Amino acid sequence: MDFHFAIAGGAVGFLVGMTGVGGGSLMAPILVLLFSVNPSLAVGTDLWFAAITKSVGGMVHRRVGSPDWTIVKRLAWGSVPAATLTLIWLGTTHSGKLQADLLMKLLGGALIFSAAVMPFKGRLMAPLETLRERVETRHGDRLGAATVICGAMVGVLVALTSVGAGAIVAVVLMLLYHGRLNTHSLVGTDIVHAIPLALVAAIGHLIFGNVDWWLLGGLLVGSIPGIVLGSLMAGRISETWLRGALSVMLAFSGYKLLTH
Repeated sequence: MDFHFAIAGGAVGFLVGMTGVGGGSLMAPILVLLFSVNPSLAVGTDLWFAAITKSVGGMVHRRVGSPDWTIVKRLAWGSVPAATLTLIWLGTTHSGKLQADLLMKLLGGALIFSAAVMPFKGRLMAPLETLRERVETRHGDRLGAATVICGAMVGVLVALTSVGAGAIVAVVLMLLYHGRLNTHSLVGTDIVHAIPLALVAAIGHLIFGNVDWWLLGGLLVGSIPGIVLGSLMAGRISETWLRGALSVMLAFSGYKLLTH
């Protein structure tokens, strides 16, 4: 076993547990760029890595009561069916393997934009919250529908590239649920939602033959203790520090995707 994989898995697992972000956004570029893994194998292996690692992190966050289950269900109602339909399309039209360079670059740009906006979260959230309240007053509560739609978009991205379940959902949750979720709840909700989504996408890529089990085992040796430690630390670190760390990670992920 190459212990470089375990080190990479531990670092990414720690970041996922602490912030909810980093699984696909960091691991897929690491596998392709640093370890020269075939992109199709990187996507499939990364999805199993995310499903297993985030299941462990989700249990920790559930134990401390951080996930918002209503939001988790709304996201899953959109993401899981969308991922399933995308996998069916991928298997019937592209034999389970798709050149996703354009999607990776578009997502990289979105992550860098999100990273640039996130440090100004405090200034932006108040007017966004006011605008959302006015819309709800005139047109009823559209928050649930917006969450389902965002979940569906993420489901498509995850099924194709393994990227988006953490990074994009984290930004969506901060924009839509600013007054409802603190940082710890945001991370827990993000991680728990990613479990069924990553598992569905991982099963699809397993059927397509896009999984390297030896590589996955090496990553999990480091990621499982890493995500447990990160999940336990998530509630002990200030929101300001976590927001800064999240912004840096999104910028790094975006750069890696754009230069892929």
